[in-house]
Amino acid sequence: MIGNLDLSFFNWELVSNFLAKGFYFSIQLTLIAMAGGIVFGTALALCRLSGRPWLALPAATYVNTMRSIPLVMVILWFFLLIPLLIGRSMGAELSAIITFTLFEAAYYSEIMRAGIQSVARGQVYAGYALGLTYGQTMRLIVLPQAFRNMLPVLLTQTIILFQDTSLVYAIGAYDLLKGFEVAGKNFNRPVEAYLLAAVVYFVICFSLSSVVKKLQTRIAIIR
Repeated sequence: MIGNLDLSFFNWELVSNFLAKGFYFSIQLTLIAMAGGIVFGTALALCRLSGRPWLALPAATYVNTMRSIPLVMVILWFFLLIPLLIGRSMGAELSAIITFTLFEAAYYSEIMRAGIQSVARGQVYAGYALGLTYGQTMRLIVLPQAFRNMLPVLLTQTIILFQDTSLVYAIGAYDLLKGFEVAGKNFNRPVEAYLLAAVVYFVICFSLSSVVKKLQTRIAIIR
């Protein structure tokens, strides 16, 4: 089997005709879901830490529900059920972007909640002593420190998010893995295509993980 592998089809034509479009969407999906997930996740974390049951309970329910369901199931449910509710199709790409943002927010929420709790309570009380409100204290004092403390973890979750973008194949979106799949079918080399896909994903994720480790070391030195 190994002797029959032919990787000669991996050339610039393959990259430009099949992979570039999928890679662009995978990166776009990752960045949008990361940005939206961090913003929404931070709001969820603040709700859970607010001490107000009418905010904390719905936020906790949302986070725990999302973290208890496989991502591929959420992708399929959103893609199939939302069009029935709104009366029109949203398209695979838009559906994937919304689904990933909502799903990843639950994970970023837990990361941000841990980051907020890592900031000494004395700084919160100092903010209150200066006459700052809860929102001002969080925005000006706590959140900047929490982001710095949790930055390596946030980036690690983003790497996992990039890996998870391959799940959009379930709804037919054209991502990086879909590009390899289409190329494998066109060149009649499906085994080689999936093997190359694994190598490309490994190189990208391993490189990003190395950057995160260096960043984590630098942040630890600053502390």
